[in-house]
Formats: sequence, structure tokens, C-alpha cells
Amino acid sequence: MRFCYLLVSWLALLTVTPTNAQVLVTGNSAGQPYIVERVSSGSGVPWGMAFIAPHQLLVTRRAGDIVLVDTQSGQQRSIAGAPPVYASGQGGLLDVAVAPDFSPGGWIYFTYSKPVDGQGATTLARARLDSDRLVQWQELLVTRSRSDTSRHFGSRIAFDEAGFIFFTVGDRGVRPNGQDLANHAGTVLRLTLDGQVPADNPFTGRSDARQEIWSYGHRNPQGIAYDFSSKRLWVIEHGPRGGDEINLIQPGNNYGWPVISYGKEYWGPIAVGEGTARPGMEQPVKYYDPSIAPGSLIVYRGKAFPKWQGNLFSGALKLQHLNRVVIDGQGRAVEEERLLEGLGERIRGLVESPEGWIYFSTDSGHILRLRPDEPS
Repeated sequence: MRFCYLLVSWLALLTVTPTNAQVLVTGNSAGQPYIVERVSSGSGVPWGMAFIAPHQLLVTRRAGDIVLVDTQSGQQRSIAGAPPVYASGQGGLLDVAVAPDFSPGGWIYFTYSKPVDGQGATTLARARLDSDRLVQWQELLVTRSRSDTSRHFGSRIAFDEAGFIFFTVGDRGVRPNGQDLANHAGTVLRLTLDGQVPADNPFTGRSDARQEIWSYGHRNPQGIAYDFSSKRLWVIEHGPRGGDEINLIQPGNNYGWPVISYGKEYWGPIAVGEGTARPGMEQPVKYYDPSIAPGSLIVYRGKAFPKWQGNLFSGALKLQHLNRVVIDGQGRAVEEERLLEGLGERIRGLVESPEGWIYFSTDSGHILRLRPDEPS
């Protein structure tokens, strides 16, 4: 009965018409007209976003604060209870996500760079929201990933249907970390929802490896998404100059960084690593040259844009657009489209709303949404 009540309540709320939104762009993709609206604005970089109710969007800002945005009115209210963060360079308060079966009062998951002895360690934690405050804060894993740099923390969160959570950790600007299983840097990690190591993780029982590791050989994966339809786990990551990658993640596999790469050094036209391929190391499904600097990833499964079903969307920071990639039945990238190039914004976070609209954040502090442009 409780499930039926919640479902009816959500469906009722979804019928409310948006108000107070400023139209910025109109366009068409795959024969589907769309409109882009500004929902809300604020200071700082809005990094992660998660819907905790049909029109309530929880937003983390990299500097360390959290706001709850009413997507109908655009009003924001501050949420207390965030932890201290190592807000330096690319570090700070990072992703926020909720499990597929989330209901009000449930666990909300966060990643952030925790200050430890003057450095930042990518950390997974969870808490509950009680009115305007986070309560029952629990650190699930403080990763062994610290370095003396302030870059390549990762870190995005995804869930599967079997009760596991995945999150990404960058190589922390130390290239050999990508091939070193003794730490968590440069990896995708997999845990149970309460932070335990699953018995079937690929490196469980190995004394020379961290038990939480699901895959390794990553540089700075700032997007991860699980496709519940195809049962595929996708990651998009920053490569060096001309080497950003989309990878299809399999347990225990090595994705090559820094031994193989399609990118070049920032300081000159010199290839990174020993080449683009090596036995025992995975090839990307797609790489970008020039780099787009991806900041997020979702698999679109909404009903608002039926022709986008199963497409991958990522926000592009450097090349400032919304990147759409069509994936075929064999998991191959067969088409790419770059949307909103004229918007002039570094697109950071992405989340699909309950009605199938795409909400995205920009480094200039805006929360925008892309929805169908319906005839008036």
C-alpha cells in the first residue's frame, strides 16, 4: 500500500507545469524538438545532482555546501550537515546519488575529497536528510588514494539492480597509480550499499590488491552510469590531450592507463605510454580527439525523448556542449551528436528527472534543464 501511495503521489506531482524558468535555447535532435531552460542559479560549481522527490533536486557544490532546489519555482534552500572537504583544485564535495529504490528518508550517497594530513582522499559516505539537515553521516570508504597534487579525484557514483554501488577514483595525478592494485587510485570500486566488500569482487582474497577494486587502469573517470536494460556499466574518463575515453567496464579488467593511450602529452606532440594497444589491456568503445573534457555520464532511459533511448549523454567541459553517443546492441558507439554548442557553458553534472527530462549543471553556477518543446 505504501508503494502505491508513493507512486500515485509522484505521478500527481509530475503533472505540474514548470514555472519561473527562463528559456535559453531551442533545438532539434533525432527529429525531437527540445527546449533548454534555466531553473536556478547560485555561486560556486554545482558538481553533483540527485532527485530525492519529483521536484526536489539535491545539489552538491564543490566548495563544500549543499542546496535543495525546487525545480518548479527555482528556489533553493541550504542543507546543513555536510562534512569538511579538501576544496583545492579539482577536489571538494563531489557527487551525490540515490539508489534505484530510494524513498524519502532513505540513504543518500556522497563522494568527496576528505582532508587527511593536509591532502585529499576520495571518500564514499552516506547520510539521511531530516528536514534541512543531513543526519546519521557514515563514512563507507576513505580510499587509499592520497597524493600531493590537487587533481584527478574522480568521482561519480552508480548503482546496479543487485544492491551494489560503484564509484570512481582518479589516478590523483600520479601515473603509476593506474597500474598499482595496492591502492585505490585510478580505479572503479564496488561495494555493498553499507560499504562492505562483496565476496565476488575480482580481487577478493589477493594480498597484493585492494579488495574493493572492480576495474583499474583509469586516469580520471568523472562519469559512470549503469544501464539497467542492457546490464552494462559505462565509464567516461579524462585522458591526456586527445585521449578522453568511453569504456565498457568488466570486472577485473585493465583499461591501460598509463601504459596505453590515444592521447599526447600536454607539453608537446609526444604520445603517452608505449602505444595505443597491448595484450591484456582493454580498448575504449570510443575515444575523443580532440578531448572534450567529460564531466559526467548518464544512460538515457526516459520516455520524454523516445529516440534517445539507450544513448549515452555526457557534459563536456573544455568543448562546452552536451555530448550524445548512440550505442548499438553489441555495445559499440555508432553515432555522436554535440548539442548546445552555442550555449557557451562548461557542462558539469547530469541527471535524468522522473519525467525523462535532462537536468544539467554548469561551472558558472546554473542549473538548467532540457525538455520537449511541446506546441502551445
